[in-house]
Amino acid sequence: MKPEIFRIGNFSIRWYSVMILLGILIGYLLAKKESKKFDLPKDFIFDLTFWIIIFGIIGARLYYVAFNWSLYKNDLLGILEVWNGGLAIHGGIIAGLITLIIFCKIKKVNPFRITDIVVPSLIIAQAIGRWGNFFNGEAHGPITTVENLRHLFIPEFIIKGMNINGIYYHPTFLYESLWCILGFIILLLIRKFYKYLKTGQLTCVYMMWYSIGRFLIESLRTDSLMFYGFKVAQVISVIMFTIGFVIFVYLCFNKLKKGLYYEKKDKVTIKKKIKTQ
Repeated sequence: MKPEIFRIGNFSIRWYSVMILLGILIGYLLAKKESKKFDLPKDFIFDLTFWIIIFGIIGARLYYVAFNWSLYKNDLLGILEVWNGGLAIHGGIIAGLITLIIFCKIKKVNPFRITDIVVPSLIIAQAIGRWGNFFNGEAHGPITTVENLRHLFIPEFIIKGMNINGIYYHPTFLYESLWCILGFIILLLIRKFYKYLKTGQLTCVYMMWYSIGRFLIESLRTDSLMFYGFKVAQVISVIMFTIGFVIFVYLCFNKLKKGLYYEKKDKVTIKKKIKTQ
């Protein structure tokens, strides 16, 4: 697949950037819609998204560069060339989470409530963003055959895209994208139908779901970030899953103070209080 959509002189529009921006846009619109059910400032989600985009991309890039320092130590300007790929989602998640916590502390909002609003947006943005790897011909798995790919019912255009220099590879970007889409559906169903969901638990479900898929899919990746012989993404996935599981169980048995439950009637209740004052 060609990484560029079109080029005018030295200026080009690349599929990698477009897919990331598309994921961010769709994620923002979903989070904005869900936030209307709560008593949040009008521009809260927009402002939060603005800062998360900036620091999330910086974090994703620095994370990638840190574990590939040998590629950039003699080409520091290359660090800025994010359009060529090289954004590590775990770095973006960590930086984005720190940004969200700080922003919520400033606005005096429960960070867990906001992460519950955001995680469905995050996982669908990840699903869309993975297609940028497809157009860049990166983040693929081991060598395989065209017959094996067809037996997996991989669409023909993806099979052709996985033919890199005459060699076919497993489209691990596709596996992760599909896993994220399934996770997105599960999160929406839980949020809509599980009546006893507590603030923070939806975030925990995301952490566990994504970690399981990423750990398994990472075992197929041939371009993994490594640290002392271990795949960094798998180590982070284990940590991420463990944290999510522990917090989820804690919230199940912990009697939270009134007002911290994930109730969609919060905004209505607050409006009534304001009118009676």
